[in-house]
Amino acid sequence: MLFFTQCFGAVLDLIHLRFQHYKAKRVFSAAGQLVCVVNPTHSLKYAPTRCAAVQASSEQGTLPPCHHHEAVHDPQLVPCTCPLFSCPWEGHLEVAVSHLRQTHRINILQGAEIVFLATDMHLPAPTDWIIMHSCLGHQFLLVLRKQEKYEGHPQFFATMMLIGTPSQADNFTYRLELNRNQRRLKWEATPRSILECVDSVISDGDCLVLNTSLAQLFSDNGSLAIGIAITTSKVHSSEAEM
Repeated sequence: MLFFTQCFGAVLDLIHLRFQHYKAKRVFSAAGQLVCVVNPTHSLKYAPTRCAAVQASSEQGTLPPCHHHEAVHDPQLVPCTCPLFSCPWEGHLEVAVSHLRQTHRINILQGAEIVFLATDMHLPAPTDWIIMHSCLGHQFLLVLRKQEKYEGHPQFFATMMLIGTPSQADNFTYRLELNRNQRRLKWEATPRSILECVDSVISDGDCLVLNTSLAQLFSDNGSLAIGIAITTSKVHSSEAEM
């Protein structure tokens, strides 16, 4: 009986996931966009994040935030860039994508324009939805986080990070778009480098920020669809033409 119950639950989860994916494809297939259904994950970072300690030292006038890791041991080594875990991994930036996919099981989607469909938006904070986006020869990390910046008032923060250096990130522009019930909301910005830390980007508010009521306007049965598009920046394009 226990075995049957567990199997039945797994089948229901699979049916629910397929239904969400079907709904998203029905809505966005006309635009030719790929859809990635992303389930929520509760962060396993119980200890202070790497960025927190560096930001504290920054306020005392010592090191700038999130860059001290480059000077530890081998300057070519970077820490794990996954915002969900306090992971001790260090390695070269070129193999960070393999680490994220193999160790942390983060999905990757390819395409010029994709749709990020985050499910179960009603879950309590803190909760994260994460995928990787492969585009224009680079990999980007999209992070959607539900977090209480003020007690009792959860907010949603969405940002795009380039798995690369800050100078490489300056060559791109990303756009996040919410579109439902004759309402449209866009956020366009230059992605930040993953070396700058996702936590500090969210705490600074340099990203798409939604309060609960605004997120509900664009959600559908507890799921939030975010259209993602990445382009090369105008400065980078003009330099290439010269």
